[in-house]
Amino acid sequence: MQVVVIIPSRYGSSRFDGKPLATICGKPMIQWVYQQATKADCVASVHVATDDPRIRDAVRGFGGNVVMTSSQCRSGTDRVAEAAQRLRLEMTDVVVNIQGDQPMVDPRCFDAVVKPFYEDPSIKMSTLAFAIVDEREITDPKDVKVTFDNNSDALYFSRATIPFGRDGGGGYDVYKHLGVYAYTHEFLNCFRSLAPGRLEEIEKLEQLRAMEHGHRIRVVVTPYDSPEVDLPIDIARVEEKMRAMGACGKSDRNA
Repeated sequence: MQVVVIIPSRYGSSRFDGKPLATICGKPMIQWVYQQATKADCVASVHVATDDPRIRDAVRGFGGNVVMTSSQCRSGTDRVAEAAQRLRLEMTDVVVNIQGDQPMVDPRCFDAVVKPFYEDPSIKMSTLAFAIVDEREITDPKDVKVTFDNNSDALYFSRATIPFGRDGGGGYDVYKHLGVYAYTHEFLNCFRSLAPGRLEEIEKLEQLRAMEHGHRIRVVVTPYDSPEVDLPIDIARVEEKMRAMGACGKSDRNA
């Protein structure tokens, strides 16, 4: 079993056109995500999956691997699945799917999300959660929340606040879902073939499809947040955090 990271990337976006190539601290955003993934101990290789020559050229420009995929892919998952097939991965290989808009993702997140596959051979899909520290994220529908059972298997994902304290007050953690998934190549193909679910359509959350069809998703809690860049105004916020961490302007061994 090998671990392969595939970053689905498209140029067009109704909210942020050309987002993967937006400059953050002097580098295209997709480059930050790619280079963070290469630092993970568990990762055998990293690839960007795209149908756009501008993204292809940018990735090749910093020495990255690119898999060209169909422009007809309906979702990032479809793009990742097509790339995995083109790479001729074994069915037992683990594919990590991360969007190209998480430039601050910690390399240890990749190691964490694949750990369940080494510990439990029945695991077919996993994802990450982070205990929210910014209270704004608890109620912001942009930040997806997740609840899970005593075995760390997901109970539900929602844009609403879950759990919701009937009597008010705090005293309990609310977990934000981080957009990092891992699946066996075999299950990725299965997931891709499932019919869209009713809850998926309501929440606009693709991961609910797996649960609606009876599949488990193992949730791994990580201490490392991974803020997403959804809109152009988010870039300044992320750059400020990266400067505070000393990342901006710092030499990178993978650059």
